[in-house]
Parts: sequence; C-alpha cells; structure tokens
Amino acid sequence: MAEAKASSDGGVRAPRETKEQAKAANSNLAVRIATAAIGTPLILLLLYKGAPWGFYLLALPATLVAAWELFSMTHPGDRPSQLMGVGMAAVTSAATYFADGDARIIVTTMICVPLAGPLLTLVRLGDMKTAALRACAMGFGPLFVGVPVTLLAMIRRDLGDAGAGFVVLAIMFAWFGDTGGYFAGRFLGRHKLYEAVSPKKTVEGAIGGLAGSVIGALLAHFWFLPSLSLAHGIPLALVAGALGQAGDLGESLLKRSFGVKDSGAIVPGHGGILDRVDALMLTSAVTYLYSLWFLPH
Repeated sequence: MAEAKASSDGGVRAPRETKEQAKAANSNLAVRIATAAIGTPLILLLLYKGAPWGFYLLALPATLVAAWELFSMTHPGDRPSQLMGVGMAAVTSAATYFADGDARIIVTTMICVPLAGPLLTLVRLGDMKTAALRACAMGFGPLFVGVPVTLLAMIRRDLGDAGAGFVVLAIMFAWFGDTGGYFAGRFLGRHKLYEAVSPKKTVEGAIGGLAGSVIGALLAHFWFLPSLSLAHGIPLALVAGALGQAGDLGESLLKRSFGVKDSGAIVPGHGGILDRVDALMLTSAVTYLYSLWFLPH
C-alpha cells in the first residue's frame, strides 16, 4: 500500500496512484463522461426550449430523490420516517417555487418545517440515543434538500430571457469546479485538504476547482451570457466555487458520519443524486442570491 510522504515544505503529500487505482479512476471517468453526454443535452433542451415550469418538473424529482437518500442515511430502516421526510421536502420545494414572492408563504415554511422535526420524531421515537439527531435531521433536512435545487427553477422562471443562461452558469460553477478539482487533484495533488472528512481531496485539487469555476464564468461572459460582466462574474465564480467545494465536503461529512460511501446509485459514475448535487446546491444558492441582490427585477 502506498504511504503518504512528507514534502520538502513540511506538508504531507498524497500517495501516488497504484495501477489498479488509476485503472478504476479511468473507468469511472469514462462512465461520468458518458452520463454527462446523455444528460447535458436533455437539460439544455429543457432549459432553452421548454416552458419555465417544465424545468421545475425536472428539479422536483431530483429534490425528492435527494431527500430519500438523505433520510435513508439519517433514519436507516425507518421507512415511515423516510417517507415523512420526503413529503416535507416536497412541500418545502413546492412552497418555495409557488410562493412567487409572497413572503407569508416563505416565512410560514421557514417556521413550520423546523418545528415539525421534533414533533414528527415523537411519532417515531425509536432509539432514544439517536432521537435528538433524527429530530434535527427531520427539521433541517427538508430545507437542506428542498430549497437549493428549486432555486434553479426559480432562476429560470424569474430572470426572463437570461434565466436559462444563469441556470447554466450555476451548473458550470459546480461541474467545471468538480472537473477542475478532479484533474488537478489527480495529477498535481500533494497536500491533503481535509483528510478527516475527505481523504482524497487535496489543496491542489481545490485550487484547480476554483480555476474550473472561473473558466465557467469566462465562458458564460464571452459565449452565452454577455450581460454578466467580468467584474461580477469572476468574484461570483470564486465565491460560488469555494462554497460549492464546501458543500461537497459537507455531504462527505454526512456520509462519513453514517458510514456510507455513496448516498445512492441512481446516477452512473456519480453515485446518488445527493452526491451529484452537493456542490450545485451551494452554487445555485449563491447564483440565486446574486440575482436577487444585483440584477434588476
């Protein structure tokens, strides 16, 4: 087994890939590329040619599957609680999308969902040692998975002709960041980033991920979203890219805490939906907040 070595600057170098690891990585990369080649055109077609509500019909199932994966981790073996969590995520997503600027609906959702967590846990008490964790998960989980992906559908709907472009931008922040981090980490990675949470991630990979997000902003500006100035686009890419990586680490923390390798297996080469949207949840939120504060409405 390869061992980590001390670098000349006192840091810890990541171990070199073995031939078996490299072969597995290449195979996984091929599956990822094939999955993206099929999924990306469908997403773009729906974004640019479909009705705004049509994209929500894509976002909602993704949200519900992500909720199922989350509550399968937090409530293992408890099917009624898992279904309650998914139902609350569905209500949260629908309330977020159909509120359409009505603050009463948003505030009501933000108040009622967290309060429902402990109350619903009383119905499914189970092991008292994990009751508090499950109560918090039931109160926080529906917001955690129900809001961020729904924000993409709201961007598509609320920003008019530019909506589709900003959705693509949010996706590029996540996917380009993931791709840049993958290649930079694989070929240049030496220093561990956060080994306790994600042993394979490196500082060099994180820098490559930020570079990938910035490339996404540059492509958007010069290709399909000229209204996004570089003065806004590059800082937005750095913030979204950094928080997207933090979202990835946050989901890794959840999985490691529950002893799970992947949240699911629904996306070939990527694991579960939650594995695929962990960074996107943050980049979509950052992009939506940017549109809310800096774009005319």
